[in-house]
Formats: sequence, C-alpha cells, structure tokens
Amino acid sequence: MFDSLQDRLGSIFSGLTGRGALSDKDVAAALREIRRALIEADVALEVVRDFTDRVREKAVGVDVLKSVKPGQMVVKIVHDELVEMLGSEGETIDLNAPSPVVIMMVGLQGSGKTTTTAKIAKRLSGRDKKKVLMASLDTRRPAAQEQLRQLGEQVDVASLPIIEGQSPTDIAKRAVQAGKLGGHDVVILDTAGRTHIDEPLMTEMADIRKHADPHEILLVADSLTGQDAVNLAKSFDERVGITGLVLTRMDGDGRGGAALSMRAVTGKPIKLIGTGERMDEMEEFHPKRIADRILGMGDIVSLVEKAAENIDQEKAAQMAKKMQEGKFDMNDLADQLHQMKKMGGMGGIMGMMPGMGKMKDQMAAAGMDDGIFNRQLAIIGSMTKHERARPDILKHSRKKRIAAGSGTSAADINKLLKMHRQMADMMKSMKGKKGGGMMGKMMGGLAGKMGMPGMGGGMPGGMPDLSNMSQKDIEKLQKQAEQMGLGGAGGPKLPGLGGGSGKLPGLGGGGLPGLPKKK
Repeated sequence: MFDSLQDRLGSIFSGLTGRGALSDKDVAAALREIRRALIEADVALEVVRDFTDRVREKAVGVDVLKSVKPGQMVVKIVHDELVEMLGSEGETIDLNAPSPVVIMMVGLQGSGKTTTTAKIAKRLSGRDKKKVLMASLDTRRPAAQEQLRQLGEQVDVASLPIIEGQSPTDIAKRAVQAGKLGGHDVVILDTAGRTHIDEPLMTEMADIRKHADPHEILLVADSLTGQDAVNLAKSFDERVGITGLVLTRMDGDGRGGAALSMRAVTGKPIKLIGTGERMDEMEEFHPKRIADRILGMGDIVSLVEKAAENIDQEKAAQMAKKMQEGKFDMNDLADQLHQMKKMGGMGGIMGMMPGMGKMKDQMAAAGMDDGIFNRQLAIIGSMTKHERARPDILKHSRKKRIAAGSGTSAADINKLLKMHRQMADMMKSMKGKKGGGMMGKMMGGLAGKMGMPGMGGGMPGGMPDLSNMSQKDIEKLQKQAEQMGLGGAGGPKLPGLGGGSGKLPGLGGGGLPGLPKKK
C-alpha cells in the first residue's frame, strides 16, 4: 500500500542523512519534496499542510541544525509526526461493556463489510476466546444474509437464523435478544450498504443504532478509494456517529492517502486493517509500526507476532529435537517452506525487516518471488515417501520422474538438493545445541552460498521460540537495528542486487534458503 510513498521519502531522506550539516534551505527543500510526496499519495491537503508546518517548526530549530547527525534528526521528527498523525497509540475493539457487546458494522456497498464482519468474528472467537453471534441486517442485496451464514460456517462462528420478511430493525432486536439468551459475549451486526450515501441509508442506520444500542460502530472503508473514503467517514460520523475505522484492501496498490488522512480528519482511530482475502488476513492498526514501514525501518514486532501466530508449536518442538540430533529431511524442508508461506511469503517477511523494504522490487526483478516456494514444494510433493526421507538416493532416473511429475527440470531438482544438503550440514553443526528449526535460522548460513549474502541469520533462539519472546527481547532487536544503521530510511542492499551490504540485527550472517540467482 505504501510502497510508492516509502520510495519517495526514502530518496528524500537519503539525501539529507548523507550531509554533515543542514541549512534552513536544505530543510525547506526537503519539506517541499515531502509535501509533494504526501499529496501524490492522496493525503488530504489540510492534513499535508498541518503535517509539514509541524515538521518545519521542529526541524528548523538550532538543536537540529547543529546536531551531530542533523539528517537523522529530521527523519526522527518526520517519524514522530507521522505517528502523531496516525493516532499515537493503537486502539483495539473495545469489549469493556456488559455482555453481549454489540458491534455495528457500517459502510458503503462493496467496501468489504460482510467479509470483515466474519474476519472480526473469527479473530474474537479464536484469539480472544469470545462467544460471538453474527447477524446480517442487509435485506436488499440478494443473498447477503446467506453469504454471512456461509462465512460463519467457514470460520466456525454462529450466525442468526434467517427469517424472511423481517426489517433490518427487527433483525437487530432479534439478534441482541438471541445474544442475551444464548450467552454470547459479542453480537456483530452487518448492516446494509449503498453504492453512495443517501438519506434512506442514514435514516436506517440511525434507527438500528437507536434499537440495538451498539457499544462500537465501526466504519468499513476501502483504502483504495483515497479521498472519497475520508469524505465518507465524515458523513457517517456526523449522521450515525462512529467509534472507529476498519480499512480494507491494505494489500492493494493504492497510494495510502486514506489511511494517513482519516484519523487526522475524523479524529476516530483506525482499529483494524484488512491485509488480504483470507479470513486470517486482518491486523490491528499500530501507528508506530505503520510509520516504521513507511520510512523503511521495518516492523520486527509484527514479524515476531506473525511468526508466533503461524508456527505450529508441536512441529516446532519436533524440529528442535531433530536439530539436536542433527537430522533434517525433505519433509522437514517442506514444513519450513509452508511456514514461510503462511507468514506472508518472502515479500511479506522482507517488508517487515529493517532496511529491507526496498529489496522486494530488486528481488522480484531478479526472479526471486514466492513462485520459487511453490516449485520447491511441487518437487518435494512428487517424491515418494522413501525419497523424502532419504534424498541421497535420488539418481538420474528418479530425478527424471520427479521433474515430469512436478513440471520442473533436473536443474531445479539439483538446486533443491544442494539447498537441502547445505541446510542439513548446518543442522549437523548445531547438533546438541539448543534452538529452533530452519525458521530459527531462516536467514542463516546459506545466503552466501545461494547468491544472497548479507541478508542475515536466524532470529535469536530460533523461530519456534518467537511466541515466547518478551517485550525486552523485542526492544533489544529494535535497538540493534538502530545501532547497525538499519533504523532509518535507505537500508542495506544485497550484493548482486544493487550493491551495498549489511546484516540484519539478530538475523546475522546468511540469507533465505533456496533462492538462487536467476540465470
């Protein structure tokens, strides 16, 4: 979402941080470029003006201009103001009310309200262990109620039985009553939308609010609509009164202006963001982490959280035991590749690493995308059970059969076997040592051999231990990033993909396995 803005700001700041001292003229020129970059990103003009005025006020001070590293001071000021614009502290859905807590979802048609309702329900029931009831109040759109019912079955959350002919207000009353009788903790009301804001829609929303008395009213807005989303939020807040925002399609190629503007214009917090189509692709909105990503500082905390959520702890324990015994076969490699895909693939992981945001385009240009994982998994899937356990028996005739079955070539199989041998050697070298699986050394030991040196080693203690990382450990990672020059815009570049070098903090010395250079 913020790729273009990140690139623009990165180039502006790299010019500033490379100078020994800054003049008022340097700061003024940089602010003009920042202003232009924000406007191009579709940020509301009034927000851009306020933002640049605040940055200018702090950046032209004597302390900055005479600072040891004035360029980095300006980056910090911009970062702090971005966080302030996005809302300082992240706010989550407030469930601090008598049960059942009623959440009312509002928004225009096509913004993703129904899917978002199911995602929130899944999140509350799975992560927060709440008993949730969903109810569709959309009596106009064909099969809208049936859609929510099917999504409920998909995420294993109860939905209110459909009764034909009821009005939205009657359904809302019935849902709240059913929530009380059924002992539900949360009732989520999925209201109807329109292609545009009109009086009947607003009247209906106000009526539902009056009868259901929701504790939270969340506006679901499509982040790709830019400035229209800001106007939409203002209209709904004036007529219905919203308590928070949910932005969908944050994984799209929009310019990010809506996310940067909505909090500043409406004063309402962005509580959640949708990052994909799957039911688990929803994240809490953390202003500091978003600001870090925009300025190329990475997001180690989110990476740790995503790892902890996606890693199968039982398999992680088995992998740790195998590592201590120095064993590693093709089944283990397949498990680790699946884990990386669940964490968002190479692009998702790289985007959260300090200084590595710019790497994604370079890697894509070099042919290093998530399709490599799929080809490797196809090769492993075409092996017999015996071959996966004993890859050393793979000779020419077996490789020929596997290549035909997986739609790859013998060269692809040889690359995979080479990668496996290197990983197995690494596992043997760790025999008897404590630690996790390949995800624990995900960035470790292999990159120099695989054509990607400088990408770092494993996370401290191995990926299986990430769920147990303390706040102190996470802060240590972030401090390491700053000390090694990865806390600012620009970041290191991989040799062979655009020059430079540098190791990621806590990820020392290697690279992503199985990502050889494309010939």
